[in-house]
Amino acid sequence: MENKKILVIDDDISLCQSLKIGLEKEGAAVLLANSGLDGIRLMYEERPDLVLLDVRMPEMNGWETCKQIRMLSSVPIIMLTSLNSNDDVVKGLENGADDFVSKPFSRKVLIARIKALLRRNKEDSKPAEIYQDPYLQINLSSRRVAVLENPVSLSSTEYKLLAYLYTNAGQVMTYNDILVNVWGWDYNGGPESIHVYISQLRKKLEADPKKPLYLFNDHGVGYTFVKRR
Repeated sequence: MENKKILVIDDDISLCQSLKIGLEKEGAAVLLANSGLDGIRLMYEERPDLVLLDVRMPEMNGWETCKQIRMLSSVPIIMLTSLNSNDDVVKGLENGADDFVSKPFSRKVLIARIKALLRRNKEDSKPAEIYQDPYLQINLSSRRVAVLENPVSLSSTEYKLLAYLYTNAGQVMTYNDILVNVWGWDYNGGPESIHVYISQLRKKLEADPKKPLYLFNDHGVGYTFVKRR
């Protein structure tokens, strides 16, 4: 976490200060905002490497703040929440979140999740590649994705998943391959996480998410990206 800039957006001032102390001990530079609007302003001015975002805040809640941040950047976002239902998780993913940590949380667990997400978000070292057909455009060097030339906002995990499948286009990547290369060796989740993110990608990229042309599932095995020419 050394030299990483982390933005904490939470209206709980004491929690913000506690997080600041803990994260600075890990070598991070910490920015604090106590409202969604202030968080978006700092996001624009400081361009942090990761955002910790509370769900329940007055005026602009975490869902809306997350959505607004995602319009500016693919920065990793971890939502801090006491809401744990599947609907809440899906809502967060739809608005661009990458991970969730339930309150109250262990500082050690939170720091481990932050480090894991930062590792997964490292720039892809593969040569620049550009994919373009009349409908979909992917530029790995600029990390830009567009549909019908209109930019598409993706979370860092959505982008990393798409980039991994695209750079292995035409091959069925197994669930295990995807989990290791996108989520990392230390991730304890299963294929369910992949299914959720593929569903979000299809909604954003496919003309008809129920009849995908790019992101195909080989049931029980994995997913593949198909180039259209």
